[in-house]
Amino acid sequence: MVTTWMVGSWSLPLCVMLSKFAFFNQSSTWHHQALTCGEILGPTEPREEPPPTSPKRKRDLSSDSEDNLSELLEPDPKLVWSIETLCGLRMKLKRRRVSTVRPEHHEVFTRLLEDPVVKKFLAWDKMLRVSDKYLLSMVIAYFSRAGLFSWQYRPIHFFLALYLANDMEEDNQAPKQDIFYFLYGKSYAQRPMFHKLRFQFIRSMRWRIWVSREECEEIQAYNPELWVWARDRTKLTYNP
Repeated sequence: MVTTWMVGSWSLPLCVMLSKFAFFNQSSTWHHQALTCGEILGPTEPREEPPPTSPKRKRDLSSDSEDNLSELLEPDPKLVWSIETLCGLRMKLKRRRVSTVRPEHHEVFTRLLEDPVVKKFLAWDKMLRVSDKYLLSMVIAYFSRAGLFSWQYRPIHFFLALYLANDMEEDNQAPKQDIFYFLYGKSYAQRPMFHKLRFQFIRSMRWRIWVSREECEEIQAYNPELWVWARDRTKLTYNP
């Protein structure tokens, strides 16, 4: 089912709106420049701050809290049961969710990593404030839930998914503003449109925005040699 956005008397699919947004305002916005020439607005260097020694993430909640939250944010999840322990005639079952991530979603993510804008952004975020390996694995999970064809994904989808991942996982919400700082510099003109597209992206996933740590690790295990999985915030050393 394709989510649509109503504009006057016209009903446009989300994928069309996202595609149009990526090339909107060719003469003055970053989108045309970023997607064709690799040029962007914003500073040449990120605002460096010491990485947290013990990052506080919402994914570090207890398993009970995680299950309760996932049930609220992911209605009617598909569940399977697996044997966790077996002792004599007794066995302990563990409830697991069926992942919707397919090989094509990994391929889309890998393709977007080669985009000049995405590549420059990841190099710019040296302290991994908004793009460590767990947040990036959530981008793949969101791609699998959005319902778009592989060829429809553009760099704007990467940034929408990454911003949403920070919304969900980071207790400190300030660093995610670096995404705007990178894309638009100090301008606030394009932020309302970005938030509208973010809302449409969430609706396309039917509000299934919770991603468990287990699913993140399964996503990383699919291609463990992918270079972005080395972006581990806990291993950073800060030299003032």
